Amino acid sequence: MRLAAQAWQTEEKMDNEDRSPKYAESSLTLAGAVMLGTGVMIGAGIFSLTGQMAELSGSLFPIAFLSAAIVVSFSAYSYVKMSASYPSAGGIAMYLHKAYGDKLPTAFNALLMYFSMVIAQSFLARTFGAYTLQLFDMPDNSIWVPVLGVALLIAAFLINLSKNQIVEAVASFIGILKLAGIVLFGAVGVWLAEDIHADFTQADSRVSWEGFLAATALGILAFKGFTTITNSGSELTEPHKNVGRAILISIALCVVIYALVGFAVASNLSIDQIIETKNYSLAAAARPALGDLGLWFTVILAMAATAGGIIASIFAVSRMLAMLTQMRLVAHSHFGMPGSIQKHTLVYTVVLGIFLTAFFDLTRIAALGIIFYLIMDIAVHWGILRYLRKEIGANAVILVSAILLDLAVLGGFVWVKIGTDVTVIGVALGAMAVIFVSETIFLKRRKADGSR
Repeated sequence: MRLAAQAWQTEEKMDNEDRSPKYAESSLTLAGAVMLGTGVMIGAGIFSLTGQMAELSGSLFPIAFLSAAIVVSFSAYSYVKMSASYPSAGGIAMYLHKAYGDKLPTAFNALLMYFSMVIAQSFLARTFGAYTLQLFDMPDNSIWVPVLGVALLIAAFLINLSKNQIVEAVASFIGILKLAGIVLFGAVGVWLAEDIHADFTQADSRVSWEGFLAATALGILAFKGFTTITNSGSELTEPHKNVGRAILISIALCVVIYALVGFAVASNLSIDQIIETKNYSLAAAARPALGDLGLWFTVILAMAATAGGIIASIFAVSRMLAMLTQMRLVAHSHFGMPGSIQKHTLVYTVVLGIFLTAFFDLTRIAALGIIFYLIMDIAVHWGILRYLRKEIGANAVILVSAILLDLAVLGGFVWVKIGTDVTVIGVALGAMAVIFVSETIFLKRRKADGSR
C-alpha cells in the first residue's frame, strides 16, 4: 500500500497537469442526465430483479417494487438537497467529504458506493448474457453468459473513452429506444393477457415479512441508478437545479414503468414460472402473450437496455473514483499507462467488473450490491443529519425516516440471506473489512508522509 501511494505521488508530481481529471462544463443536458440515470435503473430493475423478488416475496413482488420506490423517495431527498448546494463530478464522494471531512468514514463509504456501482455493471453484463442466449434456446447457466457479459463491458469501455457528447448520444438513443420498448411491452402484455389481473391477496407460503423486506431491498437496486446522476454534477448544464430535477424525473419514470411491467408479467406467468425463469422472466412472459416474435422483441430490448445501463454506469463510477483519487483518499498507481487519472479509473472499473462478471452469479452479485449500497446510503443520511442539516436546509424528520427505512430493509435482507446463502454475507463482511483496514493504513501513512 505504501509503495502504491509513493508511486502515485511521484508520478502525479511529474505530470500533474496532463494526468489530472478534466471535466467539460455544460457538456451534459438535463435530458442526457435523465437518460444516464434511467439507463442504469431500468437495465437492472426490470430484466433480472423481477424473478429474484418473486422468489423472496411470492405474489407480492409488484408491491415490493412500489415499496422500494417509497424507500428510495426518502433517500433521494438527501441527494437532491446536497446536489443543489454542492454539484460536482465526485457526486456521492464529495457529499461524504462535506459531511465527514478528509477522514476514514468518507473513504470507506465512498468505496462501498464505488464497489456497489461496479457490481451493478456486472449484474447488467450477466443479464445481457442470460437474455441473449434465449435467442438460441441455450440455458442461462451456460459459460456464454459471462463471456457475452465480458465482451459487452469491453465495448462499453471503448465507448467511454470517447467524448461526453458521444457517450450522451449513445446513452440517450438507447434510453429512448428502451423506454418506448418497455412501455410497449407492458401495455401489450396486459392487453393480451388471458387473465388481466394480478391477485395480491392469494395465499402464498412464500410470503413473509422478512421476505417482503428482502424483496424491497432488491427492488432498491432497480432505482439506485439515480445516484449516477450525482457524479455528473460539474458537467451538467445548470447543475444546482438540474441534478435534482434529473433525479426526480428518473425515479418518477421508473415507478410508472415498473408498475406497468410488473403487472404484465404477473398477468402472463404464474409465480412458479417467474421464479423458474428468474434470470430472463420478461422474455418468458412475452412468449405466452406475443409468441416467438414477442420473445425476440423482448430479448433485443433487454440487450439494448443492459448495454445502455453499463455505458451510463461506467461513465459515472469512473468519475467518482477519479474524484476520490484527487482528494487523496485512495492510493493510485498509473501502472505505466499514459493519459489522465480519469482514463486510468475507467480501466480499473472495467477490469474489476470483468472479474465479477466472470466469477459471480446474478443472485450473489445483486446481494453484494444492495448490502454495500444501503450501508453507504445510511452514512450519507447520517452525515447530513449530524453535520450539514442546517447548512443545506434539510428536514430532520425525512432524514431520520430514510435511515430507519434503510435499516429495516437491510435487516430483512441480511436475515433472509443468513438462512439461505450465508456465504454471500461472509463475502460482504470480508470485503468491507479489507476496505476498512486498507484505508486505515493508507490514510495513516499519508498523514505521516505529510501529503494531503
